Amino acid sequence: MEPGIYLVHKEIGGTSFDVVRTFTREAREEGLKKYPVGHGGTLDPFARGLLLILAGQATRLMELMHPLPKTYVAEIAWGTETDTYDHLGQVMTEGDPTSLSPELLEAALTTFLGWQDQVPPATSAKKIAGEAAYRKAHRGEEVILPPSRVFLHEAKWLDHELPKHSRLELTCRGGYYVRSLARDLGRKLNCGAHLAGLHRSAIGPWKDPGQGARTWVHGEDLVPWCPTRKLNDEEASNLDHGRSIPLGELQAATWNLPEGFPDPVAPIRALHEGRLVALLREQESLLRTFANLRGGL
Repeated sequence: MEPGIYLVHKEIGGTSFDVVRTFTREAREEGLKKYPVGHGGTLDPFARGLLLILAGQATRLMELMHPLPKTYVAEIAWGTETDTYDHLGQVMTEGDPTSLSPELLEAALTTFLGWQDQVPPATSAKKIAGEAAYRKAHRGEEVILPPSRVFLHEAKWLDHELPKHSRLELTCRGGYYVRSLARDLGRKLNCGAHLAGLHRSAIGPWKDPGQGARTWVHGEDLVPWCPTRKLNDEEASNLDHGRSIPLGELQAATWNLPEGFPDPVAPIRALHEGRLVALLREQESLLRTFANLRGGL
């Protein structure tokens, strides 16, 4: 198993950690004991689509994945709100969705664009005293989560089968809960709603590879939203030994975030012989390493 990022399609029913465990088991079978493996943003068991698996030194890139734009296609069912805000939960309230129209839904949707305070689901991976909220909820404990600051970049209705359900495509920043959006739309429209299905189609520059597929991302294809500093042998050695290097010539990012999307304040990626060897920050007109990816990716 080569270090890098793997684009994987997660099926409905499995958890994100099931996929991580599969990679960990494969690494052990290849003789790679204690090989680090993680994911770049969880997907609920009922959801399908793109999951980023970070292997080897690529696990050090994990924090760079969170602020990326994530694109989903969501199916929203009208008329009932559940305790989990999805179709697997118990119905808590019911309403009358017969007055819904495409025009009414469009007007409601626009109010959720931009930065908002959003209350996460009780059955989310948000931590409470170091433990995931969903574990407490599944034990029957009361879970009260404070609002989180989230960003919805764009959203559009794809089609409707009113008053039963509608399909929505949206792009948001990491940390956004589509289940909570479904809940909030239902409450705003006074009819109740929950999430009936979810597909994550993209994260940043990467697309869902499709069922059964796996794509290895490495070298110059890693973190392409970061500006690049290409290194000669001497500069690579200096960084490897903790020494700074001149600012030099920086090359622009090869993939740009959507216009108007919040700036993730990306670091500078250091490339040597086609491999990502470090992440850098500028300090006093010099470049210093804050993540040394030994061996390169």
